[in-house]
Amino acid sequence: MVYDKLPSAGSLAKALAGLKSRNIAVHRVKDRGEALEKLRSLLPDGAEVMTGGSTTLEQIGFVDVLRSGRHPWKSFKDRIFAEKDQAKQAALRRQSALSDHFIGSVHAITEDGVTITASNTGSQIASYAFTSQHVVWVAGAQKIVPTLEDGLRRVREYCLPLEDRRMKSAGGAGSSIGMVLIFEKMNLPFRQVDLILVDEVLGF
Repeated sequence: MVYDKLPSAGSLAKALAGLKSRNIAVHRVKDRGEALEKLRSLLPDGAEVMTGGSTTLEQIGFVDVLRSGRHPWKSFKDRIFAEKDQAKQAALRRQSALSDHFIGSVHAITEDGVTITASNTGSQIASYAFTSQHVVWVAGAQKIVPTLEDGLRRVREYCLPLEDRRMKSAGGAGSSIGMVLIFEKMNLPFRQVDLILVDEVLGF
């Protein structure tokens, strides 16, 4: 299976319907520029936001926006990086799972609307699954796959090798899969999950 190609119109239509049936608010946009603008519009001024590590967020320019400081939000990650005491920084990282607005991506989206996220450390899993009241995912449409089994293969055969290579090229020890979140449906009325689906190849 080819994992870096945009889906057919039929596959895309199935995924859009599937996601909506699982109480995920879907916003289809044409490119990374529109994705950034849509993401901005979903975050209220003054909101405290936390981001998971995401090539997609880097590609749409959101990481640069946060780093610039020229935005109306409170970046939890700034608090983490400003703390030099390792024990206190670790405590802040745990607290970040409670951030009201958590921004990230997913690694696969099935045609019936299930999302799959793999993580080395699990740092984003709690926020995605329960703790953050508002989760926003940004994903390229090439992440759409026919079935859950195809999605899990995408994670292991495609995403992991690319992330491992990226980590090693940055001087790290590489990557591995520590845990996987299979997000079937949003059943809690007090939470909001938005997916910005981009008609462009973005991320892994």
